[in-house]
Parts: sequence; structure tokens; C-alpha cells
Amino acid sequence: MRLSDFKVLTFDCYGTLIDWETGMVDALSPLTRKVGRELSRNEILEAHAFHESTQQAQTPGKPYRDLLAVVCKRLAEQWGVHASHEDCVAYGRSVGDWPAFADSPDALRYLKTFYKLVILSNVDNESFASSNKRLGVEFDAVVTAEDVGAYKPSPANFEYMLAKLGRGLGGRPVARGEILHTAESMFHDHKPANAFGLASCWIHRRHEGFGATADPGELPRYDFRFTSMAGMAEAHRAESRT
Repeated sequence: MRLSDFKVLTFDCYGTLIDWETGMVDALSPLTRKVGRELSRNEILEAHAFHESTQQAQTPGKPYRDLLAVVCKRLAEQWGVHASHEDCVAYGRSVGDWPAFADSPDALRYLKTFYKLVILSNVDNESFASSNKRLGVEFDAVVTAEDVGAYKPSPANFEYMLAKLGRGLGGRPVARGEILHTAESMFHDHKPANAFGLASCWIHRRHEGFGATADPGELPRYDFRFTSMAGMAEAHRAESRT
């Protein structure tokens, strides 16, 4: 199997293209500074992962920016500190400030010359529009949790995306075998990609624990593995030279 076997790259965004963990930790700093002890980065992220995945299961139709406001409230309660409604709303609105990984824009611009690029993300449309400006590329389609009314790893997100692509992208239907799903999260992305028979590419940016994503249990299958988007783009260049 080669990268050049595919026509469409479907991407998770947060954790793969956008450095959501740095964004979360920075945006939560007004809250974590109130805690009477030092919280490690992983402690913050693992607590966030629990409350986020729990809230996504409870309120799948809630836009991500509003869901994050609830997560902020639950974190404050867990840590025994006060967060006002305005504090929580501000955290939910911080998504557009989360930085892109340094390698994402150049890699996406390169890959755009060979593939159709599609976003499949657990986000609301307003927040993604701000993040998209940081990525420096126009995606051929964007599917968000707000569009679907569900959050990955729900099969509804992949069903929606595959139905949309099957109807056509850029004037032609996309077959499932033409899609390479590209993501960091084993829990949100690779597990459901396996269930739908999609080839997948693991952008393995996190090498210790699962951080802001839930533990997937048994690791799912993947077809390619790179430690960055730059690594994926370079592998494609290498293929092109052979």
C-alpha cells in the first residue's frame, strides 16, 4: 500500500493539525492557577478528556464551544475552585486561539496539490472557521460535529461523511477505497475508521499516554504511521521519486 493509492485525505483537526493540548492548557491557566497545588500538564489534559467525552455522550447536539463551557465548569468543580459563567464561556470561545502545529500549514499545502482534503472534526463551524485561518489551506469539504449532531467516535459522523463523499466531491463520487483517514486519536478516529473499513494514517504526535483523548483500550489497526504532518508529506515526496 502506498500513499499515492488514495485520492482523498480525510482529517481529524484537533490534535492532528491544531495543537489542541497546548491550546487547552493555556486557555485553562486562569482556572488552574486558582488550584491550591500544581497540576501537571497530563493531569489537566486527562481530566479534560474525561469531562469532554462524558459531556459529548450526554449532549451530542451541543455545539463544541458551548460543550467546552460545561467542561470548564466541571473542571472547576472537580478542583474545588470558582469559575463564573463568563469564565466558562470564554474558555469555550478559546478554540480559535489554539495554535496550529508548526508543520501543518506547509504539509497541507503540499498535499493539496495531490489530494482532495476533507475535515471530519468534533467542533462547531464557527470555531473551525477560526482554526482554518491558521492552517493556510482551503479544504474541499468540512464536516463538523455541529453538522452531524454527534461527536466522534459515534458512527454517525463517519456515516454522514461517507454519504456526502459518495454523492460527490469536486464533481465525482468518492469510493471508500480512495479515502485515507488521517488522525492522531486512536479513540476518536482510528477505531471508527477500522469499523467502516477505511484505510488510516496515524499522525503519532503524542508518545506517552493519551492526554486529551480517552484511552481506546486495545489499539486499532492503522496502515501508515508518521510522527508529524511533515513526515507524511516527505513520505509522499519519497514515493514520487521512486
